[in-house]
Amino acid sequence: MTNTVAAANAEISRCVAASSRPIFDEPTIATQTPLVIRPYRLFSQRFPLLSLSLLERNSISSSRFRSMPNDSDASGGLTYKDAGVDIDAGSELVRRIAKMAPGIGGFGGLYPLGDSFLVAGTDGVGTKLKLAFETGIHETIGIDLVAMSVNDIVTSGAKPLFFLDYFATSHLDVDLAEKVIKGIVDGCQQSDCALLGGETAEMPDFYAKGEYDLSGFAVGIVKKDSVIDGKNILAGDVLIGLPSSGVHSNGFSLVRRVLARSGLSLKDQLPGAAVTLGEALMAPTVIYVKQVLDIIGKGGVKGIAHITGGGFTDNIPRVFPEGLGAVIYKDSWNVPAVFKWIQQAGKIEDAEMSRTFNMGIGMVLVMSKEASQRILEDANGAYTAYRIGEVVNGEGVSYH
Repeated sequence: MTNTVAAANAEISRCVAASSRPIFDEPTIATQTPLVIRPYRLFSQRFPLLSLSLLERNSISSSRFRSMPNDSDASGGLTYKDAGVDIDAGSELVRRIAKMAPGIGGFGGLYPLGDSFLVAGTDGVGTKLKLAFETGIHETIGIDLVAMSVNDIVTSGAKPLFFLDYFATSHLDVDLAEKVIKGIVDGCQQSDCALLGGETAEMPDFYAKGEYDLSGFAVGIVKKDSVIDGKNILAGDVLIGLPSSGVHSNGFSLVRRVLARSGLSLKDQLPGAAVTLGEALMAPTVIYVKQVLDIIGKGGVKGIAHITGGGFTDNIPRVFPEGLGAVIYKDSWNVPAVFKWIQQAGKIEDAEMSRTFNMGIGMVLVMSKEASQRILEDANGAYTAYRIGEVVNGEGVSYH
């Protein structure tokens, strides 16, 4: 058994080595300290991990709650909570953790390193994996995995440096694992960071046959005087939205409940679109890193929110100073057909949709009116951006 597992891991190492390389087309902000190779572990580590040797002990830690529900069939209405995910419980857990580790609550954790901060984030792809198992689409789920972490850390203005992954399964299918890891490599290339290492864990009897779980971890860097922290946001500032590719990587517990009750299959055509439901739902999460860093470089960005679980309602206020809220212009962007189908098929209220899904906007940037006008003018042809709202006095998010 030992020889079999070791051989499988060696094959994965070969696949990764053939398809990945450190990507540093642009110089990193801080001078890098020496890299230290950690010992190779016999059974489960895919290839040696590299780590930066850090001297400072003080850290500013931060975390984004992500609930992993048990998606058993249960009676009740089609809300995220009834589908198994309780956002309020997640918020309560974060509040309790904050008592033990003050400073959490942002999209990424900041660790001081000289005149810069290392910015770290970690995440998975939730029950979107269930659809990967059902559709057989494994080539892009790795892009989702990278996106969820690098999109979080870029909200601080950080350039991603490297990414680590964790792949766990009951029995290692090398061909399937290679497809997943190639997606991770693709995601790292899109975000201009290195796939630095990973872990492949084979755990018999823990997962169903053919299934696996994923998690990822990204680290980036930003100068201390360039951190995007929202402190300078004022009433009257503008919200600029960058379009999503669809559902991205959250809300799938509710999506799957809607699908089960709709009578449609993943092979059926998505109403109002030229793709199947499976193709629409498995569309990989947009990686916003290069676009966001380019916009930041033009000046005027005060705050950035990655729109994941919690939607606009919970994520946008996270970047505001106390006493400020937002008004969202509901008809200011094109809502993808997949969200219209989800809402109609599940008979879901507007408020529930806005607190669960990104509704077609995956990243929101807060900036002055002058800066927003410049960005919107520059966007023509290069990328798509929408003016989706503004900052107002008073807390919370309202929709008009």
